[in-house]
Amino acid sequence: MSSPPTWLPPVASLIVPGTGQLLTKKTRGWAYLAAEGLLVAGYMTFQSTGNSQGNLFRDIAFSVARAPFSPTVRDTAFQYFEHMEKFVASGAFDTDPGDAFVPPTDESTFNGSIWALARRTFLSDPDAPDPSSPDYQRAIEFYRRRAVGPNFLWTWDGAAAAHNEFRDAVGRSNDGYRRASLALGFLLANHLTSFLDAFVSARLGGPETAASFSTSLQNGGIGRLAPQFRFMFGMDF
Repeated sequence: MSSPPTWLPPVASLIVPGTGQLLTKKTRGWAYLAAEGLLVAGYMTFQSTGNSQGNLFRDIAFSVARAPFSPTVRDTAFQYFEHMEKFVASGAFDTDPGDAFVPPTDESTFNGSIWALARRTFLSDPDAPDPSSPDYQRAIEFYRRRAVGPNFLWTWDGAAAAHNEFRDAVGRSNDGYRRASLALGFLLANHLTSFLDAFVSARLGGPETAASFSTSLQNGGIGRLAPQFRFMFGMDF
């Protein structure tokens, strides 16, 4: 059987790592294929974990912390859920039941902390604001842009267990997405390494090359195992 054209093994390896090596009867192609399978499986698993845990923490937030305020919108920017991790309650958006707009002053709540930041940023005397001053109006605009509005208020009061479950789900979701990104990076590296291996072998008359891929699990903290991937690539001319 005639040898494949020189362009074919590199292209094949770039598309499916290892196939270019196998086209030229190099058994190390199986190592690339095995690495590809492991990494694809890992990526899909980690991405699925990120998605499922993301849905879980959004469901907990909507059905527990936000339920007392009858929300109509379930999802929003992830930064919002980070605030829900840190603060037990959002606090009211406007504490005045009438026409006046009065932000909350309880700094233990998210909105209260934003209003405190606005006062310290724009007012010469944050503890004695003058509602008629231009600086006060600038502070109000700052607050309006950053505070949580009526449709996204929350409270974890009386729901400490749910709050902890929410935090755990956010952590697991973030961890899943981080590991998926890591696996994707190694997938790209596997494609590139296989391509370079096949390209060098084809263009330089087939020097002896060697490639290996290994995986291991390392302790990543309490109750966690972190995958470790290692590529080795060498050539002897």
